Amino acid sequence: MTDVTLSAAAAARVAAIAEKQGKPAILRLSVEGGGCSGFQYRFGLADGAEADDSIAETDGVRLVVDSVSLDLVRGSEVDFVESLGGAAFRVTNPQAASGCGCGTSFAI
Repeated sequence: MTDVTLSAAAAARVAAIAEKQGKPAILRLSVEGGGCSGFQYRFGLADGAEADDSIAETDGVRLVVDSVSLDLVRGSEVDFVESLGGAAFRVTNPQAASGCGCGTSFAI
């Protein structure tokens, strides 16, 4: 899938977290209503992919996105960023018309 990509930095972080927790290196990205801009990203480790998931793979780590969320994040990149403010997964979403300062909420 080229609809959503996972950066090498994000893949490395997912692999480290998954190994620590004894889980498969599969990151699920979903979009839910809420946050200060209307939609918010949710991340979590998954045990596997569902039948309707889109799957991207980087360095052996899989990113899975359900079909409803995919419509809202198509063309995005998931990255892992470390800064003075902390470390977090960040989505660069070309469909987002605006976002909030925390980077987890967006509007279309």
